[in-house]
Amino acid sequence: MAEAGFDACGAAAAAALETERAHLNSWLSAGYHAGMAYMARNIEKRSNPALLVENAQSVVVALLNYKPPQRQPATAPQIACYAYGVDYHHFIRDKLTAVIAAVKTVAPEISIRGFVDAAPVLERAWAVRAGLGWIGKNNLLISPALGSFTFIATLALDAALEYNTRQEKNRCGKCTRCIDACPGKALQPYLLNAHRCISYHNKRKGETGVPLENYCFGCDYCQLACPWNEKAPPHRMDNWTIPETVNFTAGDWYNLDEPVFNTIFAKSALQGAGFAKLKANLNACSGKPL
Repeated sequence: MAEAGFDACGAAAAAALETERAHLNSWLSAGYHAGMAYMARNIEKRSNPALLVENAQSVVVALLNYKPPQRQPATAPQIACYAYGVDYHHFIRDKLTAVIAAVKTVAPEISIRGFVDAAPVLERAWAVRAGLGWIGKNNLLISPALGSFTFIATLALDAALEYNTRQEKNRCGKCTRCIDACPGKALQPYLLNAHRCISYHNKRKGETGVPLENYCFGCDYCQLACPWNEKAPPHRMDNWTIPETVNFTAGDWYNLDEPVFNTIFAKSALQGAGFAKLKANLNACSGKPL
């Protein structure tokens, strides 16, 4: 996994995630998923890797650090750091494809599938079981070495491996900096209400309802407030960042037109929201420096 560019890796024995499935069902029953109806689909697959890979014995989890070495100007409309570069779904999928090809070269009989977060996998729960970190009060995986600015990739396969024997203990303690930093009041300890989440509203077409502050796509308030991210190193991905994302001034963003948007950000996660949604968000931004 290191040769593919990942920053951390662990493995856990495949098993049904009963506790995590109960927590997910409770969250869904409370309606905290807002308009994300897909979260209520494939519950059994989300909690049981054997339904994704027949006779699955192992789940391998890898982390890819995306903490930026350079942030946007504080006065520019803000983009969540995960969208500073090429859409991670494609970026990570290419890495997993290379890993799977390497595995097949050595063991062609193995059944193996790779997943990014668009697939029905409880990736944070598997990362915890693989010893890579704990789920923080902001509901994100926190790695003691990398913080929470990480992409998570998973592999399920029908072969036994050497597994993690020690899980990281939760080190959030009494800290509530992430909860206190959320302008939409979307966070309770270990609970996210998407109805109040800035990122949910400014990425989904047709959604409005909470203050956008100065974020026109996504939101990093809870992550920027986390002390574990202060200690984390910047990422080391070459050619991932789209330079304009971090270099654009406020004027560049407000003067952006659709043809230029589609040219510069053709491979960006911003395409998921689309130009019209981005422009509406820009018009709603506070202009207040982050």
